[in-house]
Amino acid sequence: MSDTFDFPRVRSDSMSSMASQSTSARLILRQRLAQLLTCLEDLSSDDEANEEVSRTLDEAFHLCGRYTNRESFRLHMVTWNVSTAEPPADVRTLLQLDSQPATDLYVIGLQEVKATPVRYVSDLIVEDSWSLLFMDTLAPMGYIKVTSVRMQGLLLILFAKQAHLPFIRDIQSTYTRTGLFGYWGNKGGVSVRFSFYGHMLCFLNCHLAAHMNYALQRMDEFEYILDTQDFDMYNTPNVLDHKVVFWFGDLNFRIADHGMHFLRSSINNGRFNLLWGKDQLTMMKKNEPILQEFEEGPLHFKPTYKFDRFSETYDTRAPKTWFGFTGKKRKPAWTDRILWRIKPKAVETEDENSSTTSSVDDDEYPVKVMQDMYTSDASYGVSDHKPVIGTFNLEMRKKVETPLVTLTVDGHWSADEDAIFTYTILENFESSTWDWIGLYKIGFKSASDYSTFAWVKDDEVAANGEVVTVHIKNELPLLAGDYVLGYYSTNMQTLIAFSPTFQILESKRAVKVPENINGHEK
Repeated sequence: MSDTFDFPRVRSDSMSSMASQSTSARLILRQRLAQLLTCLEDLSSDDEANEEVSRTLDEAFHLCGRYTNRESFRLHMVTWNVSTAEPPADVRTLLQLDSQPATDLYVIGLQEVKATPVRYVSDLIVEDSWSLLFMDTLAPMGYIKVTSVRMQGLLLILFAKQAHLPFIRDIQSTYTRTGLFGYWGNKGGVSVRFSFYGHMLCFLNCHLAAHMNYALQRMDEFEYILDTQDFDMYNTPNVLDHKVVFWFGDLNFRIADHGMHFLRSSINNGRFNLLWGKDQLTMMKKNEPILQEFEEGPLHFKPTYKFDRFSETYDTRAPKTWFGFTGKKRKPAWTDRILWRIKPKAVETEDENSSTTSSVDDDEYPVKVMQDMYTSDASYGVSDHKPVIGTFNLEMRKKVETPLVTLTVDGHWSADEDAIFTYTILENFESSTWDWIGLYKIGFKSASDYSTFAWVKDDEVAANGEVVTVHIKNELPLLAGDYVLGYYSTNMQTLIAFSPTFQILESKRAVKVPENINGHEK
């Protein structure tokens, strides 16, 4: 059973922290309307009054317009050091699939996924066992794997509802090794960045140096990862250029000074607050400016390391000696964390050449981050770490609402005759003759999980507004089912458009399976 406690929701945004912009907007509006009424009483000229009325109402509506048409998207994050274990049979409770409102994005970061040379090479060819489990669990619920990145034992996976995929763009991923002076990937960071309805998000999954005395090295590694990771994007070349950054993983910060007895007594009595002051990450925030830009919810759950496997008991190993080195029990610690950062509002300068685009963008399109839950799930025991869960609401006004392509299915489809569909490019994007359109059965897992596909226009890239007709010959499924067409952009590395759901009729060539075979139901 997970350790969950009620606590005030943590909220931040790109204009002010822990404040409600809509409330401020209403307050300012009331002030302006009060000024308007005063002006109407004082002004003698109708023309002057009309001009003041018009100007004040324009300002009021402009002010309130910033906060209208805002939508909230639910983000579910998991970080888990799986200690080279095989996945459990079920991760449904970890993903909280029955939560309401339903999740829009899942971001799952794992550390220490088994990565022997043979295993690692095989995982590059086919999905690893952890990815397969999450895909098998989420696909029936309508979630599609958008992308993933792996560096040895570090794995980061992004899932989204199908409806959001056309508005997840500019996907890029990278990684940084910090093990063995940067030559080995057992430690380091992997990241995925993308545009979500026009807002730049970045997720950074890290596994930093272990052991109590290496807190400063962990900071050095984090700063090195931030300095070395870059993206081929003019407006967000670095991690911290993104509007929202989530930093999470096995950050390996420990609880300093306290002895084992005090630690366990405080944990058993639920007095976690007695330990916060000696949490290394919390302490380092006081002196490290970069950490002060990141926020984290309160640690109202048990330290997630180190447990005996398949139990909720902290490390009970007997001390052993190997080659003169004495082993010892590991102290409990909150090694597994989820933090986030809202890009600070740009500071305007008097320099005429300085750009204020970022500042204007923050004013017109702020993003609010509200954390609904921050906890661990102690019921999972395959690892000596417990998984940590963070759920968030991302409140934003969409900057992009139109798909790049439309897809239209013509007529009734079955394998007994050729199928026809059309597509139209609505907006300019870096299309390619290597783009393709796949046929996907509802419940599909990823862009590669198609039943059949067709290349887009062979000889040249289609022009904007041009209606292109495509034929699929004798390659449709024989059995009936619900399907969609999806346009895959090679340059964007994602599906950027879908047709409405349609049905493929059963083919006359379909083999009928008897309802009862050898006394068993079909």
